[in-house]
Amino acid sequence: MTKKLPFINVCCVAAMALVFQARANGMPEKTEDKVMTLHDCMEYAISNSTKMRIQQAASDDARIARRDAILQAFTPSLSTGTNAYYNFGRSIDPQTNTYFTQTSFHNGYSLSAGIDLFDGFSAVNNLKISKTGLAISESQEKQVEADICLAVMEAYYNVVYYKRLADIYEEQVGAAEMALKKAMRQEELGQKGHADVVQMQADLADRKYDLTNVRNSYNDQLMTLGDLMFWPPEEELVVETEVRSFADAQDDTLEESIISYAIENNPKVLIAEGAMLNAKRELNTTKWQLLPSLSMYGGWSTTYYTYVGSQTASFGDQLKNNGGQYVQMSLSIPIWGRMQKQSKIAKQRNALAKATAEYDQKRRDVESEVRRAIQDRDGSEAAYDQARYKSEVQAEAYNLNLKKMEQGLISPLELQTATNNYLKSKADEMNSQFKYLIKQAVVLYYSGVEYVNQ
Repeated sequence: MTKKLPFINVCCVAAMALVFQARANGMPEKTEDKVMTLHDCMEYAISNSTKMRIQQAASDDARIARRDAILQAFTPSLSTGTNAYYNFGRSIDPQTNTYFTQTSFHNGYSLSAGIDLFDGFSAVNNLKISKTGLAISESQEKQVEADICLAVMEAYYNVVYYKRLADIYEEQVGAAEMALKKAMRQEELGQKGHADVVQMQADLADRKYDLTNVRNSYNDQLMTLGDLMFWPPEEELVVETEVRSFADAQDDTLEESIISYAIENNPKVLIAEGAMLNAKRELNTTKWQLLPSLSMYGGWSTTYYTYVGSQTASFGDQLKNNGGQYVQMSLSIPIWGRMQKQSKIAKQRNALAKATAEYDQKRRDVESEVRRAIQDRDGSEAAYDQARYKSEVQAEAYNLNLKKMEQGLISPLELQTATNNYLKSKADEMNSQFKYLIKQAVVLYYSGVEYVNQ
């Protein structure tokens, strides 16, 4: 007599068999989609954005330029070479210093080194310029990261807004469907007129239409967020709809301290400041090029030769005996260059004036942005308080009108008006909340807290 397996064990065995079969056939196992928070979306966008990869490549170029400037300033140039040739015409015998016409073979080797002793401080200035250039690239990378995070944040809150709004409209559609069924039943019993039923059918159609539009807006914003993140199109993007509460975003930092910090540390200002410093150094470098330059060179060379019918020394002996060394000092004095250096100085002076003006403008722009961000944050906070209060009042009014409708004290048209007011108040409340959170995040960013770390 065979013992039967319990039903649940049979199901487990069958499920495991299907999994093993899927693995054997190379089919991927289905995993639950990860719910992406705002922080996750920002990190994913930073890791996959082409703008970040482009800027990181530019930063790598700046590091290479920094390395080249260090080598140019502190190390000599070194080169070696060799040559070999046959001479088929008339030439001079190095041993006898007489002419001969036999075919001869010549081979030479050389090693040389050189260093600039004074080049108008060009190498030193290039070293400083490369250091500032690297700092500029790093600031540009931070600026690109901040721009990406802010764009992702706005798109993320738009997705959450339309998702929550769609949930509210779904509830309203469900409530309207139940109310319509009840009204149709009451019409059959003679408790309601046909006009009321038709009005409720129209209200249900409006709710479904609004729900469709909200869902379309949700899908559109979700696609926008996915594009900003470089999310794979074949994978579903699921975002967390629970955001931080209003109280968690409070910040009592003084306005003047935020402005002071932003002017000194904001990437936009640092980029403009670096460009101004480099323009000043390039002007100094161009001015110093009017002075003489001094260089020193040293080297060693040797030769080997032979020709038909000669009794020349061996290869090794010739390399040793024909070797020679030299040391050379080179002084270059600029006298007349057709005003090219003077013109370059004038252009560099204009470039410095332009960079200085841009630096002053960036400082002013950042100060204005901080003041506006703080003003927008405070205004958004006040608007959110009013929208929240309005939503609570409209929700209470909607519930009261709903009870009146069930008791037959108001018409469906009056309930529709109350419902519209309630939906608008909920939409305004969410919109003002997310707007406040974005403005608060901007203020925190200017205070020194990066978007991805908030």
